[in-house]
Amino acid sequence: MIRILFVSDIHGSERCFKKFLNAAIIYKANIAMLSGDITSKMIVPIVKQPNDVYTAEYLGGKYTIKNEHEIETLKERIRYIGYIPYVTDYKEMEELQLNQERIDALFKELIINDLKRWLKLAEERLMNRGIKCFIMPGNDDIFEIDAVIEESDYVVNPEGKCIHINEEHEMISTGYANITPWKCPRDIPEEELEKKIEAMTLKVDCMENCIFNFHCPPYASGLDDAPKLDDKLKPIVKGGQIVMAPAGSIAVRKAIEKYQPLLGLHGHIHESRMARKIGRTLCINPGSEYSEGILRGALINLDKGEIKSYQFISG
Repeated sequence: MIRILFVSDIHGSERCFKKFLNAAIIYKANIAMLSGDITSKMIVPIVKQPNDVYTAEYLGGKYTIKNEHEIETLKERIRYIGYIPYVTDYKEMEELQLNQERIDALFKELIINDLKRWLKLAEERLMNRGIKCFIMPGNDDIFEIDAVIEESDYVVNPEGKCIHINEEHEMISTGYANITPWKCPRDIPEEELEKKIEAMTLKVDCMENCIFNFHCPPYASGLDDAPKLDDKLKPIVKGGQIVMAPAGSIAVRKAIEKYQPLLGLHGHIHESRMARKIGRTLCINPGSEYSEGILRGALINLDKGEIKSYQFISG
């Protein structure tokens, strides 16, 4: 029997990443999988002012920091909720505000630096325990991180590949998604996503024991219910309730219905923590609550081509 720890959508939360590593050990997982939307969305500047104090603003709060210890404490709190702290001074801050290209370059640099640190931490904590670790970018992640993961001698990026996770089970994976309102880096039309999936299925030897590790969940499956948005990208409310609507991928659903793999592992839609069968295929979305520092995941036990059990975890 093998045990998979599956997690998605931590969006740069260092607290969630460390919990992911610890959970793999605590639950005695053979395979630790972090699949999609792994990096941060935003920089939080910690700015040195002319009077030598530092100031920062995030989550609607304003902070004044007077010494190195307070700076380190604040940086840790910022990382825990998925943002990237950046210590700077008043002059550089003014220059950055006038140069979007420089901001973009800095953001990429900081994301890559954090990811390299995370990959090293994964290697230190998991490799000697014999735990396989897969980390895959999602639609919200910049393309520059793929090469960073590929450089690791331990962590594997399964994107676009067919991988034998053991003798009985293969896995095909993609972090790409159908077009979202935010036009993320790996948002593509359904037709392109279908082609990507079909190309991977050609490499599968035994489809009935295969795992589809697709960041985007299948359309109208219950794993993809998200707030319906208006033209200004604000949730639509009726009768005091947020209106929900399916936001998953038609191409992903079509592939699952066509090939009926053993297991579908998905994320992308944070609100839809759910397990549901499509035909014989068990599809799981563990959901996400990264901004609160809460890790949501799923443990799946496989044995000789069967799903023996699964369990949602959080903490």
